[in-house]
Amino acid sequence: MTEGGAPGHHRPGAATLLAAVSVLLAACAQTGNPGSPPGAVGGATSLTLYTCVSDSTIQPVIEAFQKKYPRTHVDLFRAPTGQLNARVAADAHTGGLRADVLWACDPLTQQAWVDQGLTGGWTPPGASAIPAQYRTRDYVGVALLYMVAVTHTGLPAPAAWSDLTGPAYRTVALPDPSVAASALGSLGWFWAQPGYGIGFYRQLKDGGAVQLSTPDDVTTGVAQGRYEAGITIANSAYAAKGAGSPVAVSWPQPGAVAIYGPVALARHGKHADAGKQFVSFVVSRQGQQVLAKAGSYPTLPGVQGPEVPANAPVVQPDWASIAKQRTAMLADYRHVFGGG
Repeated sequence: MTEGGAPGHHRPGAATLLAAVSVLLAACAQTGNPGSPPGAVGGATSLTLYTCVSDSTIQPVIEAFQKKYPRTHVDLFRAPTGQLNARVAADAHTGGLRADVLWACDPLTQQAWVDQGLTGGWTPPGASAIPAQYRTRDYVGVALLYMVAVTHTGLPAPAAWSDLTGPAYRTVALPDPSVAASALGSLGWFWAQPGYGIGFYRQLKDGGAVQLSTPDDVTTGVAQGRYEAGITIANSAYAAKGAGSPVAVSWPQPGAVAIYGPVALARHGKHADAGKQFVSFVVSRQGQQVLAKAGSYPTLPGVQGPEVPANAPVVQPDWASIAKQRTAMLADYRHVFGGG
């Protein structure tokens, strides 16, 4: 699973075109009519999926799902977390949520939808195979993002996150926590971590660090040599390295920050049975294998995902604490890097 990139619409039809109009209206005026949820397409059941998961990850999942269930069609709306939240809010103000399934890139986002009564109330029987730390009664984590460091070839790899504030790196790039859920998760971890806190971000800024939009933007900037180092997601960095970009990937101490992406059923979806079918597929071993083959880190034990260095350190954000401190945390961050 990766996160970022422009919003995407796929398998166009009347419903998808109406959804596209909804996004445009919401972006311009925060009003509009997203259109009615899709019904049947060519005699097949249709479900609508909202997600922040990248196109390179979600398309193989949809393809495998529709191959297994050829009479179930998936209409997709995909956007970075900030835009996805705007779409959900626009739906709520114009007649109700149009999605049957919502696949978030972090549990904080999904929990907010649960708290609003939009998602939750069901998880598939197969969810019990996923580690307890990645699931609740309302949703189940199906993929992981790891926030790691990426450096341009020839520069030293940071042994610890604090190294990024040192003289070895003149320019460091960061993703925007108001856009990317992975960046919000890492901000939450650093903000609460002794020895880091918001002071870590102040030191980065004082050293010339810049804020970009998504982790993919960070990876691209470092690969192109515009920045010497950056904080990004492992999927993005390894994909760039595998494609021949001059980058190196490191998992600094005390650890890469793990963020899990949970999927949930909409509480009032028009096509609940098809939605349950899709969620069950993504949680299943077959679905997890599809995710792994697409370059994502699956949550199901025993399914081999992308590269993780031997003995790589990993840390877990305290999501309950982040939820409580989010406003103060983002205010501190904006005071350093600006933004609304």
